[in-house]
Amino acid sequence: MSIGFWQIVIIAIIIVLLFGRGKISDLMGDVAKGIKSFKTGLQDDDDTTTSTNQSRTIEHNDPASVEPAEKKNKVG
Repeated sequence: MSIGFWQIVIIAIIIVLLFGRGKISDLMGDVAKGIKSFKTGLQDDDDTTTSTNQSRTIEHNDPASVEPAEKKNKVG
């Protein structure tokens, strides 16, 4: 046995009578705000992961041009 069109209509009317149109619209507005917030959070998360995963270049000094630490620390 499947649910027919008239059964869905009767269930919808009962829900509207129990909760009222105002409460249902408030609930749908809250759901929409939650979805929007979730999407914004996902975008923010994607922005932070792409900025932290960027490649970084490490510059290495030529060993011949680097002064040994012993020479730097010696005074006069």
